Amino acid sequence: MNFTTNEQLILASSSPRRKELLQMINIPFTIVTSDVVETSVKANTVQQYVTEVALLKTRDVAKKCPNKCIIGADTIVVFNDQILHKPTSKEEAIQHLTQLVGNRHEVMTAVAIILADGTEHTFVERTAVVFKQVSPQMIEAYVQTGDPFDKAGGYGIQTSGAMLVDRIEGDYNNVVGLPIASLVQKMLTLQLLKLTF
Repeated sequence: MNFTTNEQLILASSSPRRKELLQMINIPFTIVTSDVVETSVKANTVQQYVTEVALLKTRDVAKKCPNKCIIGADTIVVFNDQILHKPTSKEEAIQHLTQLVGNRHEVMTAVAIILADGTEHTFVERTAVVFKQVSPQMIEAYVQTGDPFDKAGGYGIQTSGAMLVDRIEGDYNNVVGLPIASLVQKMLTLQLLKLTF
């Protein structure tokens, strides 16, 4: 599959994982990161929260890069209606992961697209993840690697955190941080991309 675009696309994210996923569609884009404080967002539901954070980041980059198409995203891990943010300490990482052991949780990624004319579009992708019954020693060993600290929920499914996962229901790439299949469909619908043969 080949795609073309007439847009100047900007990814509003410093995430190397999102960069790699967007590179899969082989179209040019540049990266400009936002300077917003995500925890400043207040919302009534987790879906509203993740959408508002994605919009906050994308709007910030849109101000820096007028008349360009900006794509931003935010990913959260939700367990028992509570958001498990990126852990800030070893103790918090262990606490997050211990809650998830043997249980099902949800990973939600909100994607925000701001067109060159300022029009905003958003969608939220959900994937269910079930953790294995792993030992406290395995959790501690994983936390010792340092991998959990820049990841929502305290684990990376694309790294050694995969050892904790029993199964997923939904888009794997959504758990990594960008639901690329749904994003491509949205971009085709908005005529930001054209499929070529």
